[in-house]
Amino acid sequence: MKFIIINSFRIMVYVAYIAIIVGGIALGIYQKGAFTGELIGLTGPLAQVADFAVFAFGGWVAASIICGLIVTLMDIRDDINDRLPDARRDM
Repeated sequence: MKFIIINSFRIMVYVAYIAIIVGGIALGIYQKGAFTGELIGLTGPLAQVADFAVFAFGGWVAASIICGLIVTLMDIRDDINDRLPDARRDM
């Protein structure tokens, strides 16, 4: 049962990783160049492409940080749970 629960958490992290990236891409498409138009002064299709690239990259970075922290915390938790019986035996 523990194996299924741990793997379901990992699957949720993978789904969240993809969802965050897709959310960044969708936000870049939704902006239609408004973000880079205000920030840099670009207009037209170049601003739309720049928005898409900026938000896609931002989504990738955010997904990597968020999901990386979640996986790291799950690994720490698993290590603690694996070592806990050894610590109790020594007492």
